[in-house]
Amino acid sequence: MYSEFTVPDDEEIFDIIGAWPETQESGARALTWRSGDGALVLSYEAVTRSVRILWSNTDGDSLLDVYREGATRLAFTSTPSAVGAQIDFSVGECAGVMEIDISPRIAVRDRLLFR
Repeated sequence: MYSEFTVPDDEEIFDIIGAWPETQESGARALTWRSGDGALVLSYEAVTRSVRILWSNTDGDSLLDVYREGATRLAFTSTPSAVGAQIDFSVGECAGVMEIDISPRIAVRDRLLFR
């Protein structure tokens, strides 16, 4: 069964996290955050329901590179002390969520489980 990938529009993303998504050559939208520990790139494409998380250290070495299809919702949160993202997934008989802490420190938690 097909599920739509709901994504906030650019203005809503800017209002929540203070950054504008950029368009990549592939047509995917991307947000990049840099910290003293490295960089995190979150790219997403609503039509293909796909998301990629690329986290690299300051030397450019990849710490995490996840590409997943079946995304159903992307949401951002922002408080005075933290910025984060949550991506919900539904793939066949599995459902899950990826939670990303963007600041003050980058962290990624991912769960994809049988329903």
